[in-house]
Amino acid sequence: MAHTFATDVLVAGAGPVGLTAAAELRRRGVTCRIVDRLPARLPFAKAVGIQPRTLELWDRMGMVRAALEAAVPMRGQFLYVNGVEKARIELSVPPEVPYGFVALPQYETERILDEFLGRFGAAVERGTELVSFTQDADGVTCRLHTPSGAEEELRTRYLVGCDGAHSIVRKGLGLSFEGGAFAEEYMLADVRVDWDLPPGYNLRAMHLDGDGAVDDVLVCIPLPGRGRYRMSMMVPPELSTARQDAAASDGIAHGLQSGRGPALADIQTVLDRLSPQPTTAFDIRWTSVFRISHRIVDRYGDGRVFVAGDAAHIHPPTGAQGMNTGIQDAWNLAWKLALACEGAAHPGLLAGYDAERRPVGEEVVGRTVRHAVEGMENDPDDPATVMLREAQLLVGYRGSPTVDPVGEGRGPRPGDRAPDCAGLTGPGTAYPMRLYDVLRDRDHVLLLYGAGSEPGAGLDELVRTARESSGGRMEVCLVLAADADAHAVIEADGTTLPVYADTRGEFARLYAAEEPTAFVVRPDGYLGARLPLSPSPLAAHLAAVFTPNPPN
Repeated sequence: MAHTFATDVLVAGAGPVGLTAAAELRRRGVTCRIVDRLPARLPFAKAVGIQPRTLELWDRMGMVRAALEAAVPMRGQFLYVNGVEKARIELSVPPEVPYGFVALPQYETERILDEFLGRFGAAVERGTELVSFTQDADGVTCRLHTPSGAEEELRTRYLVGCDGAHSIVRKGLGLSFEGGAFAEEYMLADVRVDWDLPPGYNLRAMHLDGDGAVDDVLVCIPLPGRGRYRMSMMVPPELSTARQDAAASDGIAHGLQSGRGPALADIQTVLDRLSPQPTTAFDIRWTSVFRISHRIVDRYGDGRVFVAGDAAHIHPPTGAQGMNTGIQDAWNLAWKLALACEGAAHPGLLAGYDAERRPVGEEVVGRTVRHAVEGMENDPDDPATVMLREAQLLVGYRGSPTVDPVGEGRGPRPGDRAPDCAGLTGPGTAYPMRLYDVLRDRDHVLLLYGAGSEPGAGLDELVRTARESSGGRMEVCLVLAADADAHAVIEADGTTLPVYADTRGEFARLYAAEEPTAFVVRPDGYLGARLPLSPSPLAAHLAAVFTPNPPN
């Protein structure tokens, strides 16, 4: 039996969630292996909706351009009931949000993430399966089956299970996975049609019976390519997999099912019933039957082992929340694991993963189940709030043990997403920049607003505290008020600081910064603290994130 001890983290599962976790770990210099039992990526457009918040995270990583160039913008949705157009919903976000909604087939998402991971000298180990593990106080011992049929024992510091609804990691931890399943089954198909509906719009066409209940449904989401859609519709009895699923070894029927998939004729039959205009389906790429469950674990990890994505939560695909939620699980965990692997994390930092992400998972599961039963159009919240929530721009971590107390005042508070803003001018630039341009490729950032053009002892001490309390991991940037000298050169603690002028006043407006203020921005783009320009509260906040005297 082979023995390997040369990696910090093993990631089990190479879907979008596992690839995100591995890429973020490698981007931060953490040694990492990622394994997947499948010999190759699946060519299926399963999860296709990419939310604005996910694009913001991909921007922070430095891979958003590749995703946008491969995606198709999603402009809105048509809702038809019994052949009559009932609503046209426009997918829009506030002007300060840098990205909108896009559609990207899951196989393309995985390709882009896989190629990004390759930049850091890592690759998915295909045909390699995690079959069991044990953990102790110092690490995790994993048993792998390799493509050659050999068995490998791998000693690693941490294990992350991104291995789907039937997760070996979740089962090995003994986590509960409470929930239920929907009786309905659906057909999925990647197919082209020749209708002339405006491009970039989803279509949801329903038929209501005499009692007003939905007895037939067609959902079409645009994919890259003229007239191409990922369609879902109810399954005819002859294609049902219910008996097969009932006999599943773990009793969880979720996702694509084995067995005979629908033929093009099955898809055409539904289109003939529900399409808002006569159309012909052609150029079919793949089809499958899909089952939906809704479940969530009782905790997102135990000791040195964690779960993310479908291994932690499964739910209806309404609103394209699942993959995006899983990607954000992976991001949240990866930056904390990176600090832990460096020996620089506060002992409670990794516990913050469950404290921050499990409430998000619970909310998403509950909401998507309600929307699947009642329809998203019947959501009681106002349309603007619904749109921001579906875009995952309202996800936040107020009350988390790793962020400061919320406190009083206007504007974003600790635990909230750090908003983007435009109109910043930097040194040597002849064009305005966005705040996210400043944050890109940076991890822990201290933004000092209105610190003034004279460094003084106070600024020296503040910058020194940021650097010493983080072991040199925190970068400091100054944002000057709109009426300040845009060409100021400001030094503190022996170095010249990056200076950006808020020429349009957008930073001050969106952050409600009415006086000099320090903002701690975490690697995942959330505010860890909002503080006066004073070293003491900054040191207290950083002491809850970093270990005392973290190594450089």
